[in-house]
Amino acid sequence: MIKKLPILLFFLGSFFMQSQTLAWRTSMTDAIAISNEEKKPMLILFTASGVPDNLQNEVFKTPDFAVWSRDNVILVKLDLSDASASDGDKEQNLRLKSAFGVEDLPEVCYALASTKKNKTTFSSLGKLAYKPGGAKAWIAEANAILHPVETE
Repeated sequence: MIKKLPILLFFLGSFFMQSQTLAWRTSMTDAIAISNEEKKPMLILFTASGVPDNLQNEVFKTPDFAVWSRDNVILVKLDLSDASASDGDKEQNLRLKSAFGVEDLPEVCYALASTKKNKTTFSSLGKLAYKPGGAKAWIAEANAILHPVETE
């Protein structure tokens, strides 16, 4: 019986980790609507095939990030190399990359957006690229962008 407990815990832990899959949006229209509905900023990941996956492996695939992102942001992934994206989406994603000043991939931008009379206006909160140090350090920097301390 005692030997079965660690095995059971291992399987339950594995199940729990699998259930923490992140809900990345790929449609800006959907992401903006959810962001405004939930009153959370968007975390927009600009990426493409062949870019280093340090950010994915060391930050986005961790339980710490899964919990933090669920409580703080709406996840949006804009893959600039996605061949299945429509020409309109490709053009929109490139315009957003330029508007946010993204130069190196992958890079994350935090933003709010509002739509009035079919015109979308973005408010950039800041950018964050990969930095060594793991999920906790990355989350601390993200929190500094999302919740800046007011100075007197």
